[in-house]
Amino acid sequence: MAKVAFLGLGVMGFPMAGHLKEAGHEVTVYNRTAAKSAAWVEKFGGKSAETPREAARGADFVMACVGNDDDLRSVCLGDDGAFADMQAGAVFVDHTTVSPRVTRELYAAANEAQVSFVDAPISGGQAGAENGKLSVMCGGDQGAYDRAEPVIAAYAKICRRIGESGAGQMTKAANQIAIAGLVQGLSEALHFAEKSGLDGRAVVEVISQGAAGSWQMENRHETMLDDQFEHGFAVDWMRKDLAICLDAANESGASLPVTALVDQFYKDVQKMGGGRWDTSSLIKRLRAMG
Repeated sequence: MAKVAFLGLGVMGFPMAGHLKEAGHEVTVYNRTAAKSAAWVEKFGGKSAETPREAARGADFVMACVGNDDDLRSVCLGDDGAFADMQAGAVFVDHTTVSPRVTRELYAAANEAQVSFVDAPISGGQAGAENGKLSVMCGGDQGAYDRAEPVIAAYAKICRRIGESGAGQMTKAANQIAIAGLVQGLSEALHFAEKSGLDGRAVVEVISQGAAGSWQMENRHETMLDDQFEHGFAVDWMRKDLAICLDAANESGASLPVTALVDQFYKDVQKMGGGRWDTSSLIKRLRAMG
């Protein structure tokens, strides 16, 4: 069992940190809003800290699951950042979806602080975090990954090292690229069924058992048909992720025409007031078009 700090207690981080505590690790949490830390301690036990630096002091592993590049920098760097007081040889594991650029920056800063840095973005949504069934895609030094993987296992269905630093974030970009096209395709299929006078649930019951089947279809078709989108991964966060994908594609020379198009469709959803709606709300855009 290890001494672990967990930074960021949002809809993903809160249950992930809980799984670490339930697995027997000694866990100290930090969250920008202290009330969230207090709620976590009340539910799971463990300790809370007032700064990332305090939480990371003496920890073998520091896990982070925050919002974006700037949030990650703020918990890593500066006088109150985790890197300021992590012990030599400790491992920082970043579960945030961020740009490969900030990953490279923080990997270098961690090396200067004599600690290891593993980029380990996650997929599986809030349900995956709560059930401890996340997919974790990692980049970083092999030795650091080998040490971190048994700890990550507390909330992972699958955890794999894809390559050197940044490979985890690039894999998460591929994940979001695939999801964007799938959700648009599912939205169009359900919209077509509705406009054709078909029973959407009956349609899905049949086509989900064939080549059209997907996680999105299985887990989102009913709420999409019921016009319910107050759950799951928000459009605002998806647009943040797709911006990372498109920037990385510009650097690598990859062509992402469908991703760029779906990103604009999500922009339309934001203009409809749906920034906090689930990503499956793409179908609302189609319904609004008639």
